[in-house]
Amino acid sequence: MTHTTVGGFVQDRFAGVRDAFRANLDSGADLGASFAATVEGETVVDLWGGWADEARTRPWEKDTLVNVYSTTKTMTALTALLLADRGELDFDAPVARYWPEFAQNGKSAVKVSHLMSHSAGLSGWKEPISKEDLYDWDKVTALLAGQAPYWEPGTKPGYHALTQGYLVGEVVRRITGRSLGTVFREEIAGPLGADFHIGLPASEDHRVADLIPPPPGGAIGDGEQSELTANMSQNPGVDVLATRTRAWRAAEIPAAGGQGNARSIAEIHVLLANGGVAKGKRILSEAGCRKALELQVEGHDLVLGVPARFGLGFGLPGAHMPLPNPNTIYWGGYGGSLAIIDMDARVSFGYAMNRMVPTTTGDMRALGMAMGMWQGLAG
Repeated sequence: MTHTTVGGFVQDRFAGVRDAFRANLDSGADLGASFAATVEGETVVDLWGGWADEARTRPWEKDTLVNVYSTTKTMTALTALLLADRGELDFDAPVARYWPEFAQNGKSAVKVSHLMSHSAGLSGWKEPISKEDLYDWDKVTALLAGQAPYWEPGTKPGYHALTQGYLVGEVVRRITGRSLGTVFREEIAGPLGADFHIGLPASEDHRVADLIPPPPGGAIGDGEQSELTANMSQNPGVDVLATRTRAWRAAEIPAAGGQGNARSIAEIHVLLANGGVAKGKRILSEAGCRKALELQVEGHDLVLGVPARFGLGFGLPGAHMPLPNPNTIYWGGYGGSLAIIDMDARVSFGYAMNRMVPTTTGDMRALGMAMGMWQGLAG
């Protein structure tokens, strides 16, 4: 087996993480990837390697970006947590306080917290929409405002795979007068010098790795599905190759369209891991960060078909996702990307890759490296 060249660094106590990262590349589990971790606000692991394209003509470099699908939701949630911390957004308020049109069709009592926790009953669109409609913010938000919920809001989780970003993003837009991607850039990514984008400028296209779809039979939409799951995955269908287009990258799709890498994921989430401070700047209060830990809903997810526990914008650990420390939040993206924030150990992990596997919430490639991090911390 040939050893893949791995760039970056690891602190000595986390050497096992580099071994795991290289093993993923050597075995072909990864084609190109990045993994990063922070402890107490300091970056202690920052690795990248492999290839940015299937033909192996472009190396995965230090500043390579990739579409991370639903790991983008963690950035959207962080943006909402920031507004709430400033007193501009109340999670317990009805959505219609900020977005009056949303009250249509029996949704006047739906709370912002329901949007954040995938329990608003708006897991997909009832009207047929095209893939191109995802680039039309006004159209897709107006449709969601006009439709009735699929189930009683607040009672059960049902993963809002694409809709969540438009819902939370429209609340942010109504409050600030700016798009979610703009608020995120101006208030979070920009001040931290972090290379994560919700709406990517054309000038950065040359840095984006090609996502490689999961094998046939392992994609979203394959196999038998419930009505709600089929609605989420087929209206519109998920087209991984769309992520290679300028239209997708330019659009703000705050639940699935973020472009970043492991370093930017881990270094932005220093804010939540480290009590609101990153790069020497206080951006949130500690209490504002800990809001994310507040359990909103748990039970069998009506869309994912698995047990789920949701806080405000993040998954919470439980029997289905046992993590070493209780005050940990996480979410992953279709294909395998992952963000984990452990507020007890004050660590954050990020993983981004281009070889997709059949998962919507993270996979063992990333979890193996995360476990290596926790072992290093314990040692």
